[in-house]
Amino acid sequence: MVFWIFGYGSLVWNPGFEYDEKVIGFIKDYRRVFDLACIDHRGTPESPARTCTLENVEGAICWGAAYCVRGGPERERLAMEYLERRECEYDKKTLVDFYKEGEPSQPALTGVIVFTSTPDKVSNKYYLGPAPLVEMARQIATAHGPCGNNRDYLFLLEKAMFAIGHEDDMVIELAKEVRKVLGITGNGIPTEKKITGTSPKALKSHMPVLQLRPLQEAVAMDS
Repeated sequence: MVFWIFGYGSLVWNPGFEYDEKVIGFIKDYRRVFDLACIDHRGTPESPARTCTLENVEGAICWGAAYCVRGGPERERLAMEYLERRECEYDKKTLVDFYKEGEPSQPALTGVIVFTSTPDKVSNKYYLGPAPLVEMARQIATAHGPCGNNRDYLFLLEKAMFAIGHEDDMVIELAKEVRKVLGITGNGIPTEKKITGTSPKALKSHMPVLQLRPLQEAVAMDS
């Protein structure tokens, strides 16, 4: 038994479950947006955080990391149970094609699981929808929950995307606005490399395609 899951938010830097392979790559026709409420990790019911979900946009790409779990039904079950608890605000599991660095025309993997959310406030109580940049930044700057601050979630994602060589323009812009709200200068990220990862043209990376690192134990949940 083998299954793959694609991470595009906190899973990029903090998978939290035992895995056998981690591959950097992207999925097509989706972009990362901060339209989902988080009320139990980085926010509360009274002051929800804004966390990532995916929006269907033809021609867009979303970079992240795919994780492989091997070893039989029990190991797969444990990983999926953990992920379903952690990603409880997401109401859908979607199957997608996954593409590796330098191979944009042929999927490296098919049937990769990704947690997504229905973009409808009536059927999905966690869907916040889009908002002006300043409004989102103020919400992210102030929300916090059992796993920490909403702003740290954003800043960690910004650093993680830089680390894999595919920064996201939306993440950068939103993080910059949050720093303005907080009165923080600079971003703590080296300036010598700026590679955006929001269009099919940005398909180059200075990082290895495949990274193997089984986790010895689960780390703190995040969302």
